[in-house]
Amino acid sequence: MHNFKKLEIWIKSMGIVTEIYQITNTFPSHERFGLISQMQRSAVSIPSNIAEGSAKTSNKDFARFLEISIGSSYELETQLIVSFNLKYIETAVYEDLSFKISEIQKMINGFKNKLD
Repeated sequence: MHNFKKLEIWIKSMGIVTEIYQITNTFPSHERFGLISQMQRSAVSIPSNIAEGSAKTSNKDFARFLEISIGSSYELETQLIVSFNLKYIETAVYEDLSFKISEIQKMINGFKNKLD
């Protein structure tokens, strides 16, 4: 078992969650049950699956939860692109978050490969 609170992938993904919540608070209210909800759930799913996986007794099980976490990060990346295309976020915000999401994807993949 791993202490998820000490994992860099969990710490960084928690930062992304905070940013997504802050950014989606500026979206139009009609997106409340659409894009806002989807983005917040995808973002929260990343560190949540890392935390849940860390409690598993085998690396194989932990790796499966890391795969789910990576999947959620790709969902979030797609939703970020939609938000940018709809002009809900500015270019600088989009580029910054895209970079952070890509970075966390690489880190999770790297960590998963070490477990395998």
